Amino acid sequence: MKSRNRAAHLATFGNKRRALSGRGSRPDYKRKSTVPQSVALPVVAEVHVARRLVSTRMMNLSTYKAIAVASTFSPRFKQVLSEAKRIRDRFGSELSLIYVGERDEKTAQKFRDALVQLQLPSDSTIHYRQGDPAEAILNALADNDVDLVMAGALEKEVILRPVLGNVARRLVREADCSVLLFTKPEYEPKPLRRMVFIADYSEHGQQALKKTLGLAATEACERLYVIRIYTTFDEARASLRADAGDGAPRPRTFEEEEAALEEFILAAGHTDVPIEARCLRGNTGFAASDFVQSVEANLLVVPVQTSGPAGERLPNHIAWITDVIPCSLWVIR
Repeated sequence: MKSRNRAAHLATFGNKRRALSGRGSRPDYKRKSTVPQSVALPVVAEVHVARRLVSTRMMNLSTYKAIAVASTFSPRFKQVLSEAKRIRDRFGSELSLIYVGERDEKTAQKFRDALVQLQLPSDSTIHYRQGDPAEAILNALADNDVDLVMAGALEKEVILRPVLGNVARRLVREADCSVLLFTKPEYEPKPLRRMVFIADYSEHGQQALKKTLGLAATEACERLYVIRIYTTFDEARASLRADAGDGAPRPRTFEEEEAALEEFILAAGHTDVPIEARCLRGNTGFAASDFVQSVEANLLVVPVQTSGPAGERLPNHIAWITDVIPCSLWVIR
């Protein structure tokens, strides 16, 4: 009965047709090697949820009631605003703008022209602020109870790794709300065909996965990778098999981590979005970054619980996202 209820199967990475269909009789539950020759990563298994448990039409994307976009008159101003409009439409939310700078007729006209060109409401709220850009934006978010803020990542290339700009870095670290950063915004946004979700087994992580699945469904996402990093420290602890007796979870072996990741995915319920589970061996977050780049992901999703003092809200194992950003980034708080 347990195996029947798992409703999942494993397939090789290269066998996309089998992974994407999910139709016909239920396939056997198998585990096979999934390491493509072109990707030097120790990848383990693909999970495709085949059983119809919860309709994706029931997934509520309106959890963000107030969405804002941090705007600057940079060369990518309209591209960022266009991407923000697409996300606003996906969540069915109100979109406001945050601008740090002088409020005058010239600035107002630039906004009016952009709003008309992008077919956004001409009476869209614009929150004007003065002072340090990052500090001003953070204050505007708090003052207006914003649920999701969007901005350009303002990245630059450093030794082939894209790096966050200072304002974007502070938003990721310090904002109380969710943050969505665009690395390569376009005037006509492209669908988010490949997404990577870093698994967090907490209740917040489970809700973040469901929210990600909702967005992926509306984007006709071709593949959602749900990943977990397994370090040599994890392996060493598991090899000892010691139970401290303090109620803390017993260290998992690599195979047990695979199973836990699969169960985490299945707990989210049915989705038509093809899902692939990957346990990656690596000692730093750069393993995740390299994987994101290897699959050419359009969006990296990281659940973060809002706890701890300002500036210390990123757990150590994901703090790397403030140093490098392999693609557009969605931090779900």
